[in-house]
Amino acid sequence: MSENDRFYITTPIYYVNDVPHIGHAYTTVAADILARYWRLRGREVFFLTGLDEHGQKVQQAAAKAGIDPQTHCDKLAPQFENLWKKLNIANDAFIRTTDTQHKQVVQQYLQELFDKQLIYKADYSGWYCTFDERFWTEKDVADGLCPDCKRSVEKLSEHNYFFKMGQYQDRLIDHIKTHDRFIRPESRRNEVLGFLQTQKLSDLSISRPKSRLSWGIELPFDTNYVTYVWFDALVNYVSALEYLPREKSAGHDFWPANVHLVGKDILTTHAVYWSTMLMALNLPLPETIFAHGWWTVDGEKMSKSRGNVVDPNKMVETYGVDAFRYFLLREVPFGQDGDFSQAAMVTSINSDLANGIGNLLSRTLTMIERFADGKIPASGPPALPELEEKIAQAATQLPTTLEQGFSTLTFRDNLQAIGELVSLCDEYIDKAAPWKLAKNPEDALKLKTVLNHSARALRLLAVSLYPFMPQTMEQLTRQLGYHVDFSKALPASAYQWDSPVAELTIAKGAPLFPRIEGLSGTVRIKGELETKLIKGAKPVSDTPITPQPVPVITATTPPATSASAETPAAAPPPPASPQITIDEFMKVQLRTAKILSAERVPKSEKLIKLQVSLGTEQRQIVAGIGKKYEPDVLVGKTIVIVANLKPAKLMGIESQGMVLAAGDTDVRGLLTTHEEVDPGTKVK
Repeated sequence: MSENDRFYITTPIYYVNDVPHIGHAYTTVAADILARYWRLRGREVFFLTGLDEHGQKVQQAAAKAGIDPQTHCDKLAPQFENLWKKLNIANDAFIRTTDTQHKQVVQQYLQELFDKQLIYKADYSGWYCTFDERFWTEKDVADGLCPDCKRSVEKLSEHNYFFKMGQYQDRLIDHIKTHDRFIRPESRRNEVLGFLQTQKLSDLSISRPKSRLSWGIELPFDTNYVTYVWFDALVNYVSALEYLPREKSAGHDFWPANVHLVGKDILTTHAVYWSTMLMALNLPLPETIFAHGWWTVDGEKMSKSRGNVVDPNKMVETYGVDAFRYFLLREVPFGQDGDFSQAAMVTSINSDLANGIGNLLSRTLTMIERFADGKIPASGPPALPELEEKIAQAATQLPTTLEQGFSTLTFRDNLQAIGELVSLCDEYIDKAAPWKLAKNPEDALKLKTVLNHSARALRLLAVSLYPFMPQTMEQLTRQLGYHVDFSKALPASAYQWDSPVAELTIAKGAPLFPRIEGLSGTVRIKGELETKLIKGAKPVSDTPITPQPVPVITATTPPATSASAETPAAAPPPPASPQITIDEFMKVQLRTAKILSAERVPKSEKLIKLQVSLGTEQRQIVAGIGKKYEPDVLVGKTIVIVANLKPAKLMGIESQGMVLAAGDTDVRGLLTTHEEVDPGTKVK
């Protein structure tokens, strides 16, 4: 098996005492998407996840429960395994650090390093954090608190064994500099380099005395000590290849890993601890360590004490597994921090999925049933040549875009490219108006072209979206009559725009993504969409309208005064727009702001009170957008505001800025940014 034929991807092994939350789901779903894509493209994939089950916190929790640590771990492990099944995670192996074979590999590597004289025993005194199971130096600790978790630390002095990590500092710096893909994204690479180039790398304590901690893997050269939990845990990426692949090729054919996916909080342990351990063991370093961001919830840090921990089980039960998977990778660029809100998720489901791919399938199959007796027709002469050419170009480019995106882990870019093809197809159907073509026998062949092009696009979209939403895309292909085995590598023709679909018999079924009611004031039912389509009208869509070039500042715009006259006079020509200088314009400070909360102003149909974040500060703004938007759908949006406007009161409520929206008399849409932008960013 050549290097290019295999793909090895890992998640961190999750701490067994944790309650699975959105962060665990995020990493594992991302890994699953990558694994599914590369399997479809013909690579032999090994996808590893699992649990870290040793350490002081496990020992303490088991003692508190009155059971032994192994029993404690056995009771907790299923909460992760069951969640992965619910999230449709297709991992190849699930490792537990209490596996006998894993322990043997850890001891083998410890003995090898000891024999090389890369492990030595010494006295140590320092500040110890039980929660992180980590020593800190005097300069790290402020006010007696751990610099990571902010919990109290205790002073410990003891004999321990140390790994000579410091001697690999220069070699590690050189590796990072000469391998651009080693640590990603770029900001994290710079972070690790900055750390290594500004301070001396110390040696790593890799043992704990049994007198203090007995729940761990014994050192093979001193049974009075157990292995430091991080040395134990990191070895899992190699030990799993020794005994878990079973029917696959020999384990080390998969090493080095192509991608280690980790949260940014454990980047140092992977980029420094793990890398130097591999160097000492003469093993190649992984191709990429990718550290993604954290999730906040409605603008606040997620924590048990706040009671805002997002349970992936409940999200799947409420919204469906594929909608949840889609939202996680669509909401923010992978690598950046993201904010989770159910309102934002509902908006994403309704606009991107129900009104997007779901509506496109429903429209296309309805027309094929009505106008082609349920069979996809062969293509005829062009119906709209320019638009058909745009669709062909987008569809032809899409596979290349996807491969690039999956190679660089830019999941959101892939989903945007897929969404653009969906939008082009919707535009095509609207402008081609097949319901009109069906009325004219001379347009019969053009009608076939429209139906064929729409069905071909859906086939390609199903293949492209499968890694993100496997269950739903299997439903789509069944309804389209396109029989494909997603459990095997797909032929190259599956990604080609010209692959034929003619003569496939469709089997229209239930909507892929029924609209979610309750959090949006602009709900449309599926039956209404179909009725309007059959009558020939354009389907109603709640997709946000693209703002017009001239913004309407809605925060303090007074209501228009209605004029009355028996005989209306001819409308006067519109006055010329007053011109301003660039200096005058530069006085206006436009900045992005993220909406944290929204509520209607009592006794006002138009006004909504917003609490927005500008990154370094929070403000209250009263905006006249209540006729267009329900408060719930606004939460989580990034908007544009006038940030240096003098505060004013509207209906007795202070407004500390103005919201920008588009429209002539009525608000048609808020001004937002196409890309993810941090709150408080200047708009130029």
